[in-house]
Amino acid sequence: MSSTTAPVERPRISACIIAFNEADRIGDCLASLAFCDEIIVVDSHSTDATVAIASAAGARVLQRAFDGFRSQKAFCVAQASHDWVLCLDADERVDDTLRASIQSAQAGGFAGHHGYRFARLSAYFGKFLRHGNAYPDRVMRLFDRRHGGWRGKREIHEAASVDGTVGTLRGDLIHYPYRSLEQQLAKTQRYARMMAEHEFARGKRATLGKLVLAPAWRFWRGWLFRGGFRDGWHGLVYAYVRANYVRQKTIMLWMLQIGQPVADPPRDQPPA
Repeated sequence: MSSTTAPVERPRISACIIAFNEADRIGDCLASLAFCDEIIVVDSHSTDATVAIASAAGARVLQRAFDGFRSQKAFCVAQASHDWVLCLDADERVDDTLRASIQSAQAGGFAGHHGYRFARLSAYFGKFLRHGNAYPDRVMRLFDRRHGGWRGKREIHEAASVDGTVGTLRGDLIHYPYRSLEQQLAKTQRYARMMAEHEFARGKRATLGKLVLAPAWRFWRGWLFRGGFRDGWHGLVYAYVRANYVRQKTIMLWMLQIGQPVADPPRDQPPA
């Protein structure tokens, strides 16, 4: 008597994206997710064509006021029709190798894992950074929401987690994080303030030693010890800017703990 094995049920995937004024980048992001069974975009009331582009691409678009990166992503995941979710930012896209890896794991029913991580490859002013602190920068973005999600209280540098094992997939999540150096500097300063405020609220404190040593260690660890110099001037500039982020965050934490402001107070009247 012969026996047959029942085929593994193929889980459906909901792609979840948050966006704000990403008309120039969201089209490529959505195109790379065409293999997913559903695409949801949570938009923070964009003033450009982001919503129109996403809707035309077949995404289900919801609008919600932004109250933090983690909260926005958690809301997006909660709107999904399927339990397996693939979370991207609008400046990211799935490359061909990663897509094939996801589809292979999906065909096997995602057996054995509740989440999957993969490398993120960032473009930096005309070159992909493949060394230093920039790569492989593995992130867990594919997971079963019944076993985890965007948890915790930190709204900045948020990370998803699951209860259970996490597998690693081949391929890259391609990342286009900066439109210009000015935008990168403004973004890192904003993130430094948000992170300093988060750490201060949790009782973390800066020291004079950290003020001096932490930025230097971030630079030398990434540029020298992890081989960031192999990316040429791109790697050098990236290492300097990331070290400056650590410097800004530590200075802001120090200012907060001595009772000094780190942001302009709101003004009732415009300046004369």
